[in-house]
Amino acid sequence: MIRKHGIKLTSATILILVLVAWQVLPTALDVPRFIIPTLSDSVVELKRMWTNEGLLGHILSTALYTVLGFVIGSLLGAVMGYLLGMSKFWEKVLSPYILALQIAPKVAFAPLFIMWFGYNSMPKLLVTVLIVFFPVLVNVLQAMRTVDRDLVNLARAYSLTRLGVFWKIEVPSTVPNLMAGLRIASTLAVIGVTVGELVGGNTGLGYLISYGGGQANAAMVFNAIILLTVIGFLLYVVLERIEERVLHYLPKSQH
Repeated sequence: MIRKHGIKLTSATILILVLVAWQVLPTALDVPRFIIPTLSDSVVELKRMWTNEGLLGHILSTALYTVLGFVIGSLLGAVMGYLLGMSKFWEKVLSPYILALQIAPKVAFAPLFIMWFGYNSMPKLLVTVLIVFFPVLVNVLQAMRTVDRDLVNLARAYSLTRLGVFWKIEVPSTVPNLMAGLRIASTLAVIGVTVGELVGGNTGLGYLISYGGGQANAAMVFNAIILLTVIGFLLYVVLERIEERVLHYLPKSQH
């Protein structure tokens, strides 16, 4: 308990020091506010954005498509990972194509999606799904490759069906890897949405970054980046809480 309070106190102290430095250093070093605004400048701009720029709508749009893209991409990645893990034949057949898509820079698809679907919410959703898909797929597939074969053979010896082996052995064995993939994907989901909004969006925090940059409004850009970070952080924390409940049976290391 004392250690936990110490961690929280140290973390809060670091945050306070960063905020103080943000407020003091730009003025002390005579850095123009259009390059690095002070904390107070950013707070004033945040109020203006809330009043004049419809900030709440932009936040909700980004948050909605972050969660939606994350859910769809994760679901597709998990299903594909399990299906390929259950079939060595299709895994070997499709692996080169999956590898090619994984290597290809996913953000480069954004302009293509815009040409196909226009300047709406579909491109940023598709980019997010594409970015989220691969870490979940790779983690699940890797976990399926390392399932204890002796345990699987024992289950088959007791006449357990293929579906029974999947639900009773393979799924429980792969859940830790699945959750790790989901945590990684949650941080990437924000990147996907932001790229889509930067390239061709007309709503969302990524759009505000693009708009603020064009207006040389660094405070707007700083605020949008911070809000994007908050959205990603909240999604990650939610997944951590879910992981704690799902994997409560695993022993935790003590440091």
